[in-house]
Amino acid sequence: MRNTLADQARQYEMVARAITFIRGNARRQPTLNEIADKLGLSEFHLQKIFSEWAGVSPKRFLQYVTKEHAKQALRASKDLLSITLEAGLSSPGRLHDLMVTCEAMSPGEIKSGGAGLQIGYGSAPTPFGAALIAWTTRGICHIGFIEANATANAVIALQQDWPAASLQEDQARALQLAAAIFIPGSATQPLHLMLRGTNFQIKVWEALISIAPGEIVSYTRFAQMAGIPKAHRSIGTAIGKNNIALLIPCHRVIRESGEISDYRWGAERKAALIAWEAALASR
Repeated sequence: MRNTLADQARQYEMVARAITFIRGNARRQPTLNEIADKLGLSEFHLQKIFSEWAGVSPKRFLQYVTKEHAKQALRASKDLLSITLEAGLSSPGRLHDLMVTCEAMSPGEIKSGGAGLQIGYGSAPTPFGAALIAWTTRGICHIGFIEANATANAVIALQQDWPAASLQEDQARALQLAAAIFIPGSATQPLHLMLRGTNFQIKVWEALISIAPGEIVSYTRFAQMAGIPKAHRSIGTAIGKNNIALLIPCHRVIRESGEISDYRWGAERKAALIAWEAALASR
């Protein structure tokens, strides 16, 4: 039986704890048996969770969350220098088989606080825990991971982002979108995004979409890819403002040192996203 998103969301709790433990003890590289003991599981059960959640063994998966793997991936990303923002937007192969498209709101629409907009929203399980997903007739406008019992606060924050918009809960649609977004190969048509940001932020976010799943780049290299090599600090701020997780893959940009941090939804989740995509790419 195929593992459901609800199953993966439950399994993610153990995956996140394993990542926290392995990152906290990276120097001595704990064994699988140690990790299983820390989680209160048998080694067999740990193997089962990772095989179902990531499609690879825990030993292989946990290699993807190490700093050494990150450094290797950063070295491999040198080839991406040939992918400028302009090429990413004009190439026939852009946005990875055109599975993501986007449009930007006008400054007037942003200034109005979403006046006249109807925004549907709902929470859904994902391989990285629950997420709040929101959309308009023009595309997905929000994907944010939420912790247990935090849905109400996330909805309040969403309304604050769009103070003049009308919010309408639609759990069924949220579940449909979650399947299209988080189950590889499930999307039957491109996922359209509606972006709300400054011209600079839009430029950064569109450049992020040009980074392929399974690839990671440093902030320096990303600035070169985006055609704004001297704007490191501003780029970091723009990346941090992204509120459409996964589809605008800010998790694919990391520090030159290989350290995985600086993610609004938590460093463990960022490590999990990177490793999950690396596992998918290796199949």
